[in-house]
Amino acid sequence: MHSNSCCVLFLVCIYIVFNVIHAQPVPGPTKILLSCGNQKGGNDADGRKWEPDSKYLVNADKSVESKAETQDSSLPSDVPYMTARIFNAETSYKFSVNGSSRIFLRLHFYPSPYPNLNISNSYFSVKAGGVTLLNNFSAATTALALSQAYIIKEYTLAPSDLNDLSLTFKPSDKYSSSFAFVNGIEVIETPEMFDDNTGMVGFAGGDSSVTVEATKASMETMYRLNVGGQFIPPTNDSAGLMRSWYDDTAYIFGASSGVTNKANTTIRVGGLAVILAPLDVYSTARTMGPDPNINKNYNLTWVFEVDANFTYLVRFHFCDYLYQKVNQRVFEIFINNQTASDTLDVIALAEGANQPMSKDFAVHVNGKQDNNEIWVALHPNVGVKPEFYDAMMNGLEIFKLGDGKANLAGPNPELSDLMRKQQEHNNKKFAEGKSYTSAIIGGAAGGAAAFGIAAAIIFVSQNRKRRHPGNHSMSSWLPLHGHSQTSSTTISGRSHGSTAISSDAASNCRYFSLAEIKQATKNFDESNVIGVGGFGKVYKGVIDGDTKVAIKRSNPSSEQGVNEFQTEIEMLSQLRHRHLVSLIGFCEEGNEMALIYDYMGKGTLREHLYNKNKVTLSWKQRLEICIGAAKGLHYLHTGAKYTIIHRDVKTTNILVDDKWVAKVSDFGLSKTGPNMNQGHVSTVVKGSFGYLDPEYFRRQQLTEKSDVYSFGVVLFEVLCARPALNPSLPKEQVSLADHAMRCQRNGTLEEIIDPHLKGKVKPECLKKFAETAEKCLSDHGTDRPSMGDVLWNIECMLQLESDSSGSQHSRVPSGSNEGSVQNMDHISLMAMHRNTLSLGSEHDVTEQSEDNPDDIFSQIVSQKGR
Repeated sequence: MHSNSCCVLFLVCIYIVFNVIHAQPVPGPTKILLSCGNQKGGNDADGRKWEPDSKYLVNADKSVESKAETQDSSLPSDVPYMTARIFNAETSYKFSVNGSSRIFLRLHFYPSPYPNLNISNSYFSVKAGGVTLLNNFSAATTALALSQAYIIKEYTLAPSDLNDLSLTFKPSDKYSSSFAFVNGIEVIETPEMFDDNTGMVGFAGGDSSVTVEATKASMETMYRLNVGGQFIPPTNDSAGLMRSWYDDTAYIFGASSGVTNKANTTIRVGGLAVILAPLDVYSTARTMGPDPNINKNYNLTWVFEVDANFTYLVRFHFCDYLYQKVNQRVFEIFINNQTASDTLDVIALAEGANQPMSKDFAVHVNGKQDNNEIWVALHPNVGVKPEFYDAMMNGLEIFKLGDGKANLAGPNPELSDLMRKQQEHNNKKFAEGKSYTSAIIGGAAGGAAAFGIAAAIIFVSQNRKRRHPGNHSMSSWLPLHGHSQTSSTTISGRSHGSTAISSDAASNCRYFSLAEIKQATKNFDESNVIGVGGFGKVYKGVIDGDTKVAIKRSNPSSEQGVNEFQTEIEMLSQLRHRHLVSLIGFCEEGNEMALIYDYMGKGTLREHLYNKNKVTLSWKQRLEICIGAAKGLHYLHTGAKYTIIHRDVKTTNILVDDKWVAKVSDFGLSKTGPNMNQGHVSTVVKGSFGYLDPEYFRRQQLTEKSDVYSFGVVLFEVLCARPALNPSLPKEQVSLADHAMRCQRNGTLEEIIDPHLKGKVKPECLKKFAETAEKCLSDHGTDRPSMGDVLWNIECMLQLESDSSGSQHSRVPSGSNEGSVQNMDHISLMAMHRNTLSLGSEHDVTEQSEDNPDDIFSQIVSQKGR
C-alpha cells in the first residue's frame, strides 16, 4: 500500500514538473536591432528600441566607435545613423538564430564625414554566413550617384544547418587607407515566404519546366511596391517585419498609367497572406481603365533597373475586389517581353473574390548589350473572351537571387563626369588637411530613402533621356555648383578659395577677405550673433563704415554646408527681387566659409508670431508679410529664367526688414525646377519636418507645389501663432498641419487661432484665409493652387480687411475702374499689369505697389511659366 502511494506521488510530481516546463514561455523569433558604435543604444523615430552592438562583436579590438560630424536633414532619426562602427581590419558579428528559419537582414549606412576619415576612401565587403552581400562596396559613391543621404540594404538569407549567423566586414585590399563601416544592423527571423520551385521565363519556347528552388536561395530586396497605392511605412507592416512599400508611379513606362482604385469591401486576409504583404497592399490596385478598346491596344508597363548577370524573382500580389466571378477579368503577364502567364484569372487562382494571393516568376538578366532592366507588362487576354478586357495588380516585389558562387554583390553605380570631378576635388581637399567630404553626400527622402526608390531616381532620369534624346535637362539635378566652369576664380587679383563657384556667379557678387569679415563682426564676437542655423551662426556686422549686413558663417570645424554654400551663391547671385534677401558677397578663405546678406532689421517672421520679446503683429501686418513672401516665391516659380523651387519654405526663412517688407531667404536647398514637359524632378527629399510636402516625401518627386504645401503650413502658423511641430502637445496636436486641417474640416478652427486675433478678423476674410491654407495642404500637388493663385487670394483678403476698416480708397490698382476687387475677373487684372520680372533685374515693378499702399496687387506673370 505504501509503495502504491509512493508511485502515485511520483507520477503526480512528474505531471506537475511536466506542466511547469511546458508553462514556460516559448522564445519568440529573433529580432535584433543594433545601433552600431553607440554604447547606450536608443529608440528611433518609430519607437523601436536599438541596442548597442558591442556584445555581438567577435573581435572588437579591430574596430572603433565613431560619431558622424554632420547630420543630414533627411535622416529619419539619430538612431541608428549618427553613430557608426568603423572597421580597420576584418571583423565579425555573431548572432544566435534559428538555423531553420529565413532571416531578414538589413544594413544601414550613412556615409557622412567621420573624424579623421575620408569617407570616399571606404571600400569594403560584407559576408553573411557563406553569402557575399557586398564586394568592393562604396557607400559614399552609391549615395552620391543615387542622391541619397543614407542607404538601406535588405537581404533575406536562406535557412541553414547552423544556429549561428556570422556577419563579416572586411576593408578592401585594393585601396590604401580603406575601411569598412556600418551604422545599423537588423536581424529578424521570418517564416518561409517562398516556394520550392519557381518557374523561369525567358527561355525559347517558353519552357516553364526550368525552375528556381527559391526556398534555398538567399536574396537581396531590390524593389517593393504598393501598386496603385501610397507609401506604406515600416510601422504599418502587419507581419512585424518592418518592410517599406513604395508608390509605383515612378516606374511606370509611357503615358498610359491606367487608373487606381481602392477596395470598399472587406479583404479576407489570413494565414500566409498576412506575412506576404500588409492589408493596405491588397486594398489598392492599378487597373488599365474602363475602355476595352483602349485596353486591347496597350500594355500596362513598369520598368526597373537591376544588376546584370543575375537571376531575379518577381513576385506579383493580387486581390480582385472589383469583380466576383471567374472569367470576368483574364490577362497576360510579360516579363522582359517573354510570356510569364497567358491566362491569369485572379479570382480563379485565389478561389474567390476579395482573397489575396501572390504569384512568383523568375527571370535571368544577362549582361548582353548593356541589358540591365526588368520590364513587367500586363495585357488583357482577348482570346478567352473575358467579360471585361482589363488587367490589374496590387503589389510587386523584385528580389535578386545569389549566383552559383553564393554572391549577391553588384557593382557600385557609375558616376557622371560632374560627380566624378566633384569627388576628386573633395579627395584633393581632404589630402590637403581639410575634412572636405560632406559634398559627396546628397540629401534624401527622409524616412523613405530605401533600396528600391534610390535606384528609381537613376533609372527614371536615364529612361526619360532615352525616350527624349534631345532633352538633357535631367543632368541638371546636381547641386548648381556642379555646372561651374572653373574650380577657382580670381577677382580683383585675389584668389579666393577652392569651391567650384562659376565665373558668372562670382562676377555678380562681391568677394570679402577673411580679415574684412572679422573686422565687420569684431572677430566673430558672440554678442553679434543674431541667429543659428544648420549652416552655422549668423552675425550682425558692419561693412564699408556704416552698412549693416548679416554674415552667415559656416562651422569651421567641418565642411557642413559646402553644397548649400555654393548653391546659395550660384542661385542668389543671379536673382534680384524686392522680396528675396539680397546676397552681397561671400568669403571662402582658409577653413572659413561665409555669406554676406542685406541686414534684415526685424528678424524672422517666426519671432514675431510667438516670441513675447517681439512686437505682436496685427492681422493686416500678417497679411502684408504673407503677400511679400508669396511674391518672392511666385517670382521664383514663374518669373526667373528657370523655375526655381525653394524646398525649405518656413517662417524662419521669411525675414522682415526695418520697413516691414518681407523677403524669402536661405536658398541652400533650392533646385532649378523641372523641364515643363516633365512637371517634376526626381530628387532626394530635403526640407524641414512639419513643412515637408508628404507627396514629395513619398515619391521623391519635387515640384513647385512642394513649396505651396510648405507655404500652407506657414499660413496656418501665421493664423494660429504656434510652431509647425510642437512635441509637448498631445499626439493629435503635435503637427500643426494635421491639427489645423482637422479643425478646419470640423468647423472648429476659430478655437485654435491666435488669441490676439480673436474678434479682429473679418469672418469672410478668415474663411477665405483658412480655405486657401487648406487647399495648399492638399494631399496631391495637382489639387493645390499655384503660388500666383495663393498670392491673388491673400491680396483679396487684404482688400476685404481694408474695406472693412473704413478706408477711403478702394485699393484697386491705379488705372482700373472704380469698384471692389471681388468684381474684377482674374484675367482683366493680369492684363492690367506688364510682366517685367526677369533674371538679374535689380528690381521689379512690385516695388511701386509696396511704396504706394493703393497699388497693393502684385505684378502677375504668366501662370504657364516658360
